[in-house]
Amino acid sequence: MSPTPSSPAPEPAPIADFERSLDELENLVARLEKGDLSLDDSLATFERGIALYRRCQGALEQAELRVKLLLDPAQPERAADFEPDTP
Repeated sequence: MSPTPSSPAPEPAPIADFERSLDELENLVARLEKGDLSLDDSLATFERGIALYRRCQGALEQAELRVKLLLDPAQPERAADFEPDTP
């Protein structure tokens, strides 16, 4: 019996990936705010933070599109923007 080629690992669920990215981003911000990193470490941490920020922003944009598609599947661009209740 020949071995089957291993399939690539499944991608994490978008919500779980978003939450992990957000947690890591918060940790990076805390490290930067402490101010005890070298310049090289600060730059590398900042660069990683920007990548995480962009990933989170993309996930939020996809979530907004999904909400719009659920509200008006025929014309999602005409669905009203979601405005959360604020106290």
